[in-house]
Amino acid sequence: MYDEKQRTPQDGSSMNGGFGRRDAHPLFVRRDGRGYSPRVAERLGFVGLGVMGGPMAGHLVKAGKSVTVWNRTPQKAEPLAALGATVAPDLATVAKGCDLVFLCVRGSEDVAECLEAMREAHPGTLFVDHSTIAPPAAEALHAELADRGHRFVDAPVTGGSAGAQNGQLTIFLGGHEADCEEARVAMEPYTKRAERVGPGGAGQLAKMANQIAVGGALLALCETLSFAKKAGLDIAQIRSLVGGGSGGSWAFENYGKMILAEDWRPGFSVDNQRKDFAYCRVAAQEIDAAIPLTDVVDRLLAPLQEAGRGGDTTAALYEILLGMGA
Repeated sequence: MYDEKQRTPQDGSSMNGGFGRRDAHPLFVRRDGRGYSPRVAERLGFVGLGVMGGPMAGHLVKAGKSVTVWNRTPQKAEPLAALGATVAPDLATVAKGCDLVFLCVRGSEDVAECLEAMREAHPGTLFVDHSTIAPPAAEALHAELADRGHRFVDAPVTGGSAGAQNGQLTIFLGGHEADCEEARVAMEPYTKRAERVGPGGAGQLAKMANQIAVGGALLALCETLSFAKKAGLDIAQIRSLVGGGSGGSWAFENYGKMILAEDWRPGFSVDNQRKDFAYCRVAAQEIDAAIPLTDVVDRLLAPLQEAGRGGDTTAALYEILLGMGA
């Protein structure tokens, strides 16, 4: 299903998104008669201005890019307008006025809905999806947009809201090599590292691997500090000592601070984490992979959602573990 060889026939049509020869691909321009270099998109669009998308779009504007933004809740676009972004009244306006459009929305259905509203984009428009969606949905979107004459890169991110605010995100790119390179250049203002990991859908598979690791690290942190609390230890001291040794992780550094402050604002919400875990299970079943720890963390997060705390940060798992006995 994810075999790159199936996507690169000898005529080159799949490799270049249906554009045939490499020099016919809208991404490439001549340089000094010696070959081709990536074209840099000049008119950027950004759809979805939430906890992640807002800061990411802000970095593009601050870098001097021409950026048109849209959000379901128009008020979220106001800070970007103040920075110099153009606020579009609808998605069709974004599509018609941009060469490359980033999306950062919640899930598979939201991405599909936004792309449908932008189907009248100019031929060759590149859509780059930073949302976390199901890998099969990403594959389907690659095929669907190619049929429309558009291009697509699945580019989910990791690094949390702090990474978005600081312009230090890691991004997994899935798609044709040329399209991924164009996307990578455009997103440089908010990335620490962005790499192509394979063909269409591979970016989302890499994000599933990331979410598996994130879930394990989250449980390790919350279990460590809840144990320390019940043992009568100073959890701030334990976080510092354990986090500075072999037990340390991104979760200890970032979520640990939230636990100490009892600050449950997202960050990354329980709702989104459980949504991603559902995608992980679907992908794991398809490739026959065991993800037992992910299933455990998902079950432990469920009571928070059931208690109406799905909007809390996942670090609130600490409170669930405190309430559990041996």
